[in-house]
Amino acid sequence: MTWLFAFLGFMVVIFLMALGVIFHNKRIQGSCGGLGSVGVDKVCNCETSCSEKKLYQISEPDDS
Repeated sequence: MTWLFAFLGFMVVIFLMALGVIFHNKRIQGSCGGLGSVGVDKVCNCETSCSEKKLYQISEPDDS
């Protein structure tokens, strides 16, 4: 019975934290404030971002 109360308690806490994130409409950040606090505006470190994604075929080496 104790396990059931512990599980329900954790589920209530997780549910309340999810409601807080949903209603405050803020991104979840780490303790350092996220990448925005260190001057990184985008995920990649590219100077220009490309609009189309390119896939490259990697060929296997020849056995010769």
